[in-house]
Amino acid sequence: MSGHGLVLGKFYPFHSGHSHLIRQAQRQSDRVTVQVLGASVESIPLDVRADWIRESHPGVRVAAAMDDAPVDFDSESAWDEHMAVIEALLDGPVDTVFSCDAYGGELARRLDARWVRIDEGRRINPVSGTAIRADVAAHWHELAPAVRAWLTARVVVLGAESTGSTTLAAALAERIGTLWVPEYGREHSVTREGGLTAPWQSPEFDLIVDRQIALETQALRAVPLPVLVCDTDVLATALWHERYVGTTAQRLFDAAAAHRPLLYVLTGDEIPFEQDGMRDGEHIRHDMQQRFRDVLAGQPVPWIEVRGGVPERVDAAASALAPLLAEHLRFALPLEARPVDEQRALQRDAESSSLG
Repeated sequence: MSGHGLVLGKFYPFHSGHSHLIRQAQRQSDRVTVQVLGASVESIPLDVRADWIRESHPGVRVAAAMDDAPVDFDSESAWDEHMAVIEALLDGPVDTVFSCDAYGGELARRLDARWVRIDEGRRINPVSGTAIRADVAAHWHELAPAVRAWLTARVVVLGAESTGSTTLAAALAERIGTLWVPEYGREHSVTREGGLTAPWQSPEFDLIVDRQIALETQALRAVPLPVLVCDTDVLATALWHERYVGTTAQRLFDAAAAHRPLLYVLTGDEIPFEQDGMRDGEHIRHDMQQRFRDVLAGQPVPWIEVRGGVPERVDAAASALAPLLAEHLRFALPLEARPVDEQRALQRDAESSSLG
């Protein structure tokens, strides 16, 4: 057994190969430090990556820092810069360095430690951050629930009463091959004290928001693909607050702004109204639909209004989603994949920004 084991990497993103490496370090060490070394040019925040590891491996110490030094293993000065960051994150001497890559030998030598190479050639876990970044969906099974939740894009279907939003949410999720989250507010309308006839109170909408987000949070960790379809969201709840309480709740609009989806899909009000015993009536439907349009037009998330039958609506929503999802799952090129001259220029830019 080793006393203090060290694992370091970018974890861009964190995947099953990283977990295998950390578990091996835990099996062979009394305690393990995992260092997350990111670069300013990368598009996953450092604290997010560190939290992924803390959740997946609660027994390790996780330390994170930006390391914009060029990734040039033939450069003594680059090694010195990296070591300054690595040593600053340590809370004591390292006995063993665990890594899959050849740089681990030199790192261990500089730390006066032993090197244990795990899964050389990635025969046990043939996965890499490069492959995942190139095709996230194809490697979805390699990602921990926390990583999936962060990477998954939400598509929100909303609209006035009897515009087919629930039908579309279910159909769109089926087309994509993913999960959908039902509207909690509808359940609350039935179970609340006084049912549908009691006057609505403003705090009820905070409860609805909390429960709706909780359902989303649970589903985000279980989706089979990086898309989750939601039947309503916080923004829609804010509009229903206006309708049933009679006032605008800015706190709900603020909550919506902090919880934005990738795409809003507004279901058209051209279809016949159907009264199911829970709806106000057709006399307010068109006014509510216009309120939805006005609010969606005044916020930054892309949105479309879909009309026609369910197949036409699904086609329109899926077509709008495809380019947005491709962009959402695009990662900035990691530092080590860039030419060394470009890396040095980026390092100078990062240093200038920190000073400025």
